[in-house]
Amino acid sequence: MSTAILYDGTAMLGRHVQRVRHAPAILIMTQTMPIVFLLFFGYVFGSALAMPGSDYRAFLVPGMLVATAANGIMTGMFGAAQDSHRGVMDRFRTLPMSRAAVPLGQAVADLLTTAVGLVPLVLVGLAMGWRIEGGVPGALGAFGLLLLFRFAATWVGILLGLASQSEEAAGQLGGATFMLPLLSNAYIPTDGMPGWVRTLAEWNPISAVATAVRELFGNAPVPHGAAWPVAHPVAGSLAWCAVLLAVCVPLAVRRYARGGR
Repeated sequence: MSTAILYDGTAMLGRHVQRVRHAPAILIMTQTMPIVFLLFFGYVFGSALAMPGSDYRAFLVPGMLVATAANGIMTGMFGAAQDSHRGVMDRFRTLPMSRAAVPLGQAVADLLTTAVGLVPLVLVGLAMGWRIEGGVPGALGAFGLLLLFRFAATWVGILLGLASQSEEAAGQLGGATFMLPLLSNAYIPTDGMPGWVRTLAEWNPISAVATAVRELFGNAPVPHGAAWPVAHPVAGSLAWCAVLLAVCVPLAVRRYARGGR
């Protein structure tokens, strides 16, 4: 069974990579927007915050990397909904292949394109004055955590896309996921937020991952008095990723195999 999943999943991975090659505009848009937001937040919001601009950009770049990883919810949702509602998955279900292969191929293809897409975002961050100050092991751990979180977020999106009633509904819900990084510490610290808003923000998985990435890059210490996932960011991030994968992977595979909408 594992061999079948690997073989069929590789075939589906090739399909999604070819799909990206034939639709480069989508890839360019999804990779360009984080850079635009990074420049906007870094040079506009940075001047309005109490921390100096250079310090804010050191705080912001890891948060923007995590927000980009969280966009896997949106891309996973769009891809799954499009294939589902255009009959592509109905044809796949008639083939003698593993039921896990189709969503797995999409998730791995998204992971590969994200790994490539992080490069220009990191280069722009370096040009803005951000630096990796935690050493090579910490940096490798940070990038590994970013990709793990992207993989988990993509499975969340695949599940929502398969459960959506139409492509339009998936598009509207996907657009709403833009709000998730705003209710976190990806762009601003949670210290100045009202009590209940701060609690929501710190229990947002994005906050734990952003804090962990900043710690691993050596850009910012762990804040005091934060909720458990933020106070223990690496453990909290791994726990969030494990929970998301444990819940969404079997549900997405079951939803795909069942085929009902």
